[in-house]
Amino acid sequence: MKQSNITVDIELDENKVPQNIEWVATDSTADMKQKAKSMMLAFWDGADKTALRIDLWTKDMMVDEMADFYYQTLMGMADSYLRATQQTELSADIKNFAKTFYKKFRDTQTNPSK
Repeated sequence: MKQSNITVDIELDENKVPQNIEWVATDSTADMKQKAKSMMLAFWDGADKTALRIDLWTKDMMVDEMADFYYQTLMGMADSYLRATQQTELSADIKNFAKTFYKKFRDTQTNPSK
């Protein structure tokens, strides 16, 4: 059986806030570590029926980048859910939520009083 590894290195400041996030995967086409400003990692614990999550972002992650990151993550989750379940309507619901979320974010940027 083939094994694949993903390694994530997190550099923390004195307050344990991420300064730098880098990752590398054995099956990646990239030769060097890749930088990231944010990451989300989730595992499903089948025995406890719970999701275990790690969400990290660096100090230089801007709010607009975070909104983009969440939007793209939600859209990707909708696609993954569709592939796994064939539940077209539920997948569309997730995408519609993502679009509404992103529109509301953009509205707050153009009209800060909202």
